[in-house]
Amino acid sequence: MKRAAPILKKVAKVAAPVASARLAAKKAAPRKPVGKAPKGYNPLTPARVSEILERLDERYPAATCALHHKSAWELLAATILSAQCTDVRVNMVTPVLFEKYPTVEAFAALKPEELEPDIRSTGFFRNKSKSLVGAARKLVSEFGGEVPRTMDELLQLPGVARKTANVVLGTYFKIADGVVVDTHVTRISRRLELTRNTDPQKIEQDLMNVLPRDKWIVFAHQIILHGRAICVARSPKCADCPLENLCHAADKTWSTVEIHNAAKP
Repeated sequence: MKRAAPILKKVAKVAAPVASARLAAKKAAPRKPVGKAPKGYNPLTPARVSEILERLDERYPAATCALHHKSAWELLAATILSAQCTDVRVNMVTPVLFEKYPTVEAFAALKPEELEPDIRSTGFFRNKSKSLVGAARKLVSEFGGEVPRTMDELLQLPGVARKTANVVLGTYFKIADGVVVDTHVTRISRRLELTRNTDPQKIEQDLMNVLPRDKWIVFAHQIILHGRAICVARSPKCADCPLENLCHAADKTWSTVEIHNAAKP
């Protein structure tokens, strides 16, 4: 009796075409096991940090703040509105808002509830309206209607914490007084083992200690772009990442290097 020929299973999924043989080889690489970092491993060596920065410069050479603005006040207001909201949504709201209220003085003359309908779609609109009107009134009464250029003065404004102040100082005034720490910077800095802290102020201090001062401003913009495009919160696109072989994050989707259980987002 003849033996039946083996039945070949059909492949249900066809691999997506890749741009190059190198990328195809990388995507086929096995995911390394999770373990402790080897003895003597230091993720904060100047050489490693420098390599990370060089690759970010290469991938995101023109990185800048995504919030549209024409003045320091517009950037300050847009940054306040961006809390728990996408930059895309804020950029849809602000053109109409700034046409309706074109100056700091116009905002200062409002009651917070008058502003609420204009910014409702950004979320948390009651708190944001109080912050915007409060900040505008403070600027008019104590700063001559001008946005100040120091961290201490900016932090006196309602609704302004270090993140917002750093955005305004770095993006508009080109003053490197700190590092913007948002959810992307928090997640990716921890994945890259540039910090182990979870508190934004502690993360900022860690980054200020490890990054050259002339990179404080652009680093955050680059990381934010990277976090939106590749190093997303869930299922990061490690195969497409320019930092892949420098990253040992425990939640990598695949890896060509050892994965460290202490490198967590």
